[in-house]
Amino acid sequence: MKKTFLLGLLAASLMLSATSCSNPDYTKEEDMASKPLPPIPAAPDTTGGKAAPENPATREITAPNATEDIKKMQPVM
Repeated sequence: MKKTFLLGLLAASLMLSATSCSNPDYTKEEDMASKPLPPIPAAPDTTGGKAAPENPATREITAPNATEDIKKMQPVM
């Protein structure tokens, strides 16, 4: 009896899930006209044309830069 009850529940859940997958109210609009997005405007120049000062936090990490930083950290004797 338990096996038939479980099989019945399984069959009912499969039927419910199969019927819930299709929604008759949902319509696909495949003929919708699509237009491209407008271009992104350029960022405003807030520096007034000046070059940004060199910031050690944003400097590229390379071997020459690293040795330069290490030499700056060494105590002078």
